[in-house]
Amino acid sequence: MKAIVYNGPFDVSVKNVPDAKIERATDALIRITTTNICGSDLHMYEGRTSFEQGRIFGHENLGEVIEVGNGVERIKVGDRVCMPFNVGCGFCENCERGLTGFCLTANPGSAGAAYGFAEMGPWDGGQAELLRVPFADFNCLVLPEDAFDKEEDYVMLSDI
Repeated sequence: MKAIVYNGPFDVSVKNVPDAKIERATDALIRITTTNICGSDLHMYEGRTSFEQGRIFGHENLGEVIEVGNGVERIKVGDRVCMPFNVGCGFCENCERGLTGFCLTANPGSAGAAYGFAEMGPWDGGQAELLRVPFADFNCLVLPEDAFDKEEDYVMLSDI
């Protein structure tokens, strides 16, 4: 698949990378149709963070579910979904208290995780054709029937 990959400060490019895939029973695979470039991406792009070379940018994502793991119950193939900036498990103490930005499970050893963001876990970003969404039943917001027509509006829901 093609993705926007970080090569170093002020250097990103579109590259072919391995396809995202289902790795755990609670994952969903999303075909990205719209994604935002967030102002906080500039910190990484300009080299003010420890973002690793070869990582995929993108943490404000929207798309169509094309595959789900056998442990996913609520999300279905064909759903149009929006994913928030942060990745949460939905079941740790912080997630249960509504503090999903400080999930204790999604980024082992640290509180908080995000797609394609410096020091916020191993999750690839959505500036790519496909995105693996962990804990899909918790991290995917299913959009209403008009999602295709209002995609540019709904993608704004992904901002933290």
